[in-house]
Amino acid sequence: MAIPTLTDEQIRTWTREQKDRWWLENVFRGDMPQLTLRAGVTGFCLGGILSATNLYVGAMSGWTLGVGITSVILAFAMFKVLSRMGAKDMTILENNAMQSTATAAGYMTGPLISGMAAYMWVENKVMPWWQMLLFNIVLSILGVLVAFPMKRKFINDEQQPFPEGRACGVVLDTLYTSSAAVGLFKAKSLATAAAIAGIVTFLAGTAYLKFLHGVVLMARHGQGWSDVCTNFKDRLKGTWHLPHYLDEWYYTLAARGVVPIPRLAGVDVRQLALRPAMDLALFGAGGLMGIRAATSMLIGMIVNFVFIVPWMISIGEIKPSRIAESGERLFGRVHVLNTWALWWGIVIMVTASLVALFARPKIFVEAFKSIGAKALGDKKDAKSDVLAHIELPLKISWIGIPIVGALGVWMAYDWFEVPVIYGATAIVLIIFLTLIAASSTALTGITPVGALSKIPQFLYGGLNPTHPPTNLMTACMTTEAASNASNLLMDIKPGYMLGAKPRQQAMAHCIGIFAGALASTPLFYFLFLSDYKPGDNVQQAMAPEGGKFAFPGTFQWKGVSDLVTSIFAPGGSGSLLTGSIITSMVIAAFVGLTFEVMRVFSKGKFPISALAIGLGVVVPPESTIAMFAGAFFFWLMHRLNQNRSERSFGRRLWVDTQEPLCAGIIAGAALIGIGDVLLDNFVIPKPIK
Repeated sequence: MAIPTLTDEQIRTWTREQKDRWWLENVFRGDMPQLTLRAGVTGFCLGGILSATNLYVGAMSGWTLGVGITSVILAFAMFKVLSRMGAKDMTILENNAMQSTATAAGYMTGPLISGMAAYMWVENKVMPWWQMLLFNIVLSILGVLVAFPMKRKFINDEQQPFPEGRACGVVLDTLYTSSAAVGLFKAKSLATAAAIAGIVTFLAGTAYLKFLHGVVLMARHGQGWSDVCTNFKDRLKGTWHLPHYLDEWYYTLAARGVVPIPRLAGVDVRQLALRPAMDLALFGAGGLMGIRAATSMLIGMIVNFVFIVPWMISIGEIKPSRIAESGERLFGRVHVLNTWALWWGIVIMVTASLVALFARPKIFVEAFKSIGAKALGDKKDAKSDVLAHIELPLKISWIGIPIVGALGVWMAYDWFEVPVIYGATAIVLIIFLTLIAASSTALTGITPVGALSKIPQFLYGGLNPTHPPTNLMTACMTTEAASNASNLLMDIKPGYMLGAKPRQQAMAHCIGIFAGALASTPLFYFLFLSDYKPGDNVQQAMAPEGGKFAFPGTFQWKGVSDLVTSIFAPGGSGSLLTGSIITSMVIAAFVGLTFEVMRVFSKGKFPISALAIGLGVVVPPESTIAMFAGAFFFWLMHRLNQNRSERSFGRRLWVDTQEPLCAGIIAGAALIGIGDVLLDNFVIPKPIK
């Protein structure tokens, strides 16, 4: 069924009151069940699970994934199955409220793998879990309070598209107005992809197979677990599993002297992580990312690790981290990144992000025009507010923003020693950054968190250069609130399209905030800090050389903080930036500027993304290869099947169901991967030395 919409002329000429009356008469679904107990509970549970997958994938790739459409399809399929057992099927608005909850939960992982983790790396101390939990919740609720006055401008009045939100609304409408077979096909495809990815990840997970091998020993030989744990390494030495690296066979031959070990500048390429790995979570992420971004990442990786880094090693600009007893020079990807390559990678990302942001004057025009009465609701609108009975009252924002903002300022001051004046001005800055972020999200579907975070980092870093937490935590405050506000507007868009009550969607979003925080915060410590001991280096504990998690987002935040300190702090730059690093940064800035300008003037047709090139520098090469493989595979399948009949299996699977397939691969691989890490950390005993 076609979703009712206004014409372009009506959007331009009608007053907001006329638009609200039209929506109330033609779209609003009245008292159809929406935020019911089962919708809230389902969204809470799905959101918690999907936020875990976001945390896992984000820590490996720096890529944050939307979970709205995935949660919609999962809930639809689940309640279709339950309806066959006698339960009442979920209404379209219940599913929409559920996706608001689940999506809000998924977004809660962003600060954990960026600003907050960077704070711990810079300060070399672990943030208490309750501080991370509460600070994240407070900033997210602040974003909700900031968003709702803007909702009436962006959605009710201007009818902005919010592309991802609109796509979610279309999917919901398709599922509930088309044949049930359409939705069930998507759900089955998602579940099948998740099962296959989960099985493969299970077979590659050494902890699972070690545990099962131990259980077999217990059952077969009558041994107790304590006996199996004795000399655990020797007993389980022969445990079979799928190799993580796909070139393991080659290095088996190399160890026998059959083939040579590939080297660049005399360095074993394995030290630079230049090898393909079987990582299905990132394979699926690549499918969602798209071929252009993935190709640009691959270019950045090749340029950095195949050409520039070996060159710098050969001329002595990059020195080894240590010399082995055999005399071999040892470098390692993390060492190379921290001591040299990180800087040009960050500069090209920052330059591209800021150019992309400021190259869209329409965003700023839309953001700041009518910033007074029209943007936030004037007295005339209040008197003629025909939706007052279902909208979130504006007085909640007017009262809540100062209270919640003051709480956030106190937390920043008491916990992170951010001066009150900087924290207070950061609350004001949130309003302006949210207008920019929401305008970008409304027009493009992209929330420019990376670019926006650099503004407070450079601003407050310049004002207080000797105290890095100031630039990190003020940036965390402003961008998290602005991001959450923009994402809330994205979530509300499908509800507006389908006739939902905005007030209940705001409540659903808040439920998701708590779900995501409660799920992702303890998982953060279990996954990344379970082996940490007081006195250890936090960065090494979270991102050890050759470890599963690369934290590219954290590297970028920490790198910008270090860069700001090196520029503004007295005598800071001499020990950090060498001549070759500065040269690489200047060249990177020029390339980033040039590529982004070309992309803007070509209206997005220029095939290379400077931002993705920089990401290819920060992300481990093995992860970049996995994402490119996924992007190429799904691009190829799309090309091969896009011209087939709409009823053909190939068209339905590879074109119409591509996003659920990718989401299923990510979910299956990530959840099983999380289980493998937790099992290894908390159940499998460490080898006896």
